[in-house]
Parts: sequence; C-alpha cells; structure tokens
Amino acid sequence: MSERPHHRSLLTGREREIFQLLVKDFSTKEISQQLNISEKTVRNHISNTIQKLGVSGRAQALIELLRLGELSLD
Repeated sequence: MSERPHHRSLLTGREREIFQLLVKDFSTKEISQQLNISEKTVRNHISNTIQKLGVSGRAQALIELLRLGELSLD
C-alpha cells in the first residue's frame, strides 16, 4: 500500500489560493477582492512564500511552484 498518496505541500491553503490566482494573472488588488482580504495580507502571503522558496520575486516563485508541482496552469 502506498504511503504517499499526497505529498505534504509547501504552501498553506491561503498561499495556494493566492498563487493560483497569480497564475491566472490576477493583480494583488483583484486577489484581495476575490478572497475578501486586504492587499497587505495578499502581499504578506506572497512574501512568505518567496522566503520559503528562497527565490527573489513572485515570478520566480510561480516558476518554482510550477516546477515542484505545487501549482498547475489549469
């Protein structure tokens, strides 16, 4: 029996929601409206994810999350 049906995600649920919207080209403002949170909170989640990944910006974070299979383009 397989012990790894789902690997443990690097992202929290909220971080995943935010990056899925970033992949779809939503702005910080649009994401904050969609998720009913402040723009500052959106930016904080993005910054936390960038730090976790050890990359230098949101574009690199998106690429790395796609490469790791944490996000998809669908």
